[in-house]
Amino acid sequence: MNAPNPVNASLFGYDIRPNVRRGLSIPSITVLDESGKIIEKEQRKVFQYNAQEGRGADIIFGVGTTGEYNRISNDERQKLIHILSDEVKKINEVLINQKKSPIEGWAGVTAETKSLTLENIECALDNRTDAVVIAPLSIGDLDDVVSFFHRQISDLFENRGRYVPVFLYDNKDIAVDPRRSHLKTFDVKRLSRLPYVFGIKVSASRHVLGNYMRGASHYNDQGEFAIYIGNALLIFDVFHLERSIWGQIKEYWNRFLTHDTFPIGVVAGPGNVLPREWKRAWHACYTGDEHLMGIYRNIFKQFERLQVVREEGKIVDKALACFKHTMVIDGVITSDRVANGTPSLSEDEKRKLSESYQRLKMEIEETCPANWVSRKTK
Repeated sequence: MNAPNPVNASLFGYDIRPNVRRGLSIPSITVLDESGKIIEKEQRKVFQYNAQEGRGADIIFGVGTTGEYNRISNDERQKLIHILSDEVKKINEVLINQKKSPIEGWAGVTAETKSLTLENIECALDNRTDAVVIAPLSIGDLDDVVSFFHRQISDLFENRGRYVPVFLYDNKDIAVDPRRSHLKTFDVKRLSRLPYVFGIKVSASRHVLGNYMRGASHYNDQGEFAIYIGNALLIFDVFHLERSIWGQIKEYWNRFLTHDTFPIGVVAGPGNVLPREWKRAWHACYTGDEHLMGIYRNIFKQFERLQVVREEGKIVDKALACFKHTMVIDGVITSDRVANGTPSLSEDEKRKLSESYQRLKMEIEETCPANWVSRKTK
């Protein structure tokens, strides 16, 4: 965090909300053995690969949906929080010695119940995690989101004498009640007034993203309440520069409605496989480099097509299995097992994926500078 160590600050210690980390957030995969336990040595390699010695993730987000948090035990979640915090510290020691910017480690703490979620927040506090991410609508026994934060989370931080920055997470795919698929904008506004709630990650359509952007516009400074794009390919639409007269009028109106509030980061699951490429793509989008935006949009669209397969006439998204198997192909990890309940790849699908991915890698190497092509770290 770009602040004087907010984790050690008192709950109401700041009159001005500090700015938060911008850029690429990679929601890391979780490396599992046949019993669903984390393979610690390989998990650390994943975090190192995400970082790419400073040319990858600005934020490593562990224990999220890409990490199959909802399909592993809570003990394994807490183990993963510890591994994440410890490995990010080690990565930062190297980066700081090389006079490079350190990265941050954010931990998902959402669990099936409010009590387990609070336990996970305490685990993150104990491990000095840089931030935590909570998906309120995925907590089974949570009826009143605002009350849970005002009463129980605030009380927890008050009792501990310090807080960890909290980011909200909106993802209808993991909502307990399909009738409440998104957080209410009014509730988000109320939660954003809490000194420890710093922003929201939105895995939703551009329309829903726009609602949250308008909700964040009551802050004076961009980034005081941060918006991160969870549907990663949306960055190419959100930052696209309109050229037609009608397009410019539409863009001007959108900016007027949102008070020039723009997302300050992207959360890219495919960044597990292509961290350097996603880092450079984010820079291209944020700076309006339309040439590079076109190159990376094409690359990522091709990779996205590799993630879906046809089974019995139906299209099935197997993104997580795809991420894991391509990282096996690249020699980052040796286990591509997915958790029970996550769609897996057949041997034939793995073969086809390998052939297509190798062709895509050749295109990336021909198109992108060598220092912006992801590679296995030592």
